[in-house]
Amino acid sequence: MKKLMTTAMAAALLAGCTADDPTYSSFFSEAGSEIDSGDFGNATMNNMLVQTGQQDYTINLARRFASDVNSTVNFAFNSTVLDADARATLIKQADWIRQFPEVRFRVYGHTDLVGSNAYNRRLGLRRAQAVVGFLTSQGIDRSRLEALASFGETRPVVATQNRERRNRRTVTEVSGFVESNPLILNGKYAEVIFREYVRSATPQSGRRQTVISTGG
Repeated sequence: MKKLMTTAMAAALLAGCTADDPTYSSFFSEAGSEIDSGDFGNATMNNMLVQTGQQDYTINLARRFASDVNSTVNFAFNSTVLDADARATLIKQADWIRQFPEVRFRVYGHTDLVGSNAYNRRLGLRRAQAVVGFLTSQGIDRSRLEALASFGETRPVVATQNRERRNRRTVTEVSGFVESNPLILNGKYAEVIFREYVRSATPQSGRRQTVISTGG
């Protein structure tokens, strides 16, 4: 009886609501739909979109690279020297890049707003080349790295005419896939994206596994 009364009361309340009212829409839709930001089922959806050509797979890789490692290194004024912090960041970038031999990268060089645009463009390019050279020294194939573009002083992080370290930077980004590699187009997108997880679950021959009992 209480259940019937509750249903009746809910129906009476909804009778005064319009179709645009959140209470009305949440009552007549799937549970939790009002808080769904579009992330439910994204793994399957993204794979389908990538494999059917509806979504650029480089976008997903670029997002993952930027979230997993710091894609930016900074420089002293009028310098292309990689300091200790820059080298530490680039070592992490190289570790990430090494996991995905199919992927190509582009390094963009930037400067602050001090100096002429022509000089800064050349300086930005030299910074990008310095980063590419360091990544190559870490075992990354040079053919997978591109340092052809420099935005010079045209894309500052901080809009100031003064010296600004945050503007003196390079940014490493995913630019695409190695054309000669066949894995991308054969439906194995997840194999590329999650290769390290697949490898971590693969038993290694010759390794003795020891089970240690622990208490609760």
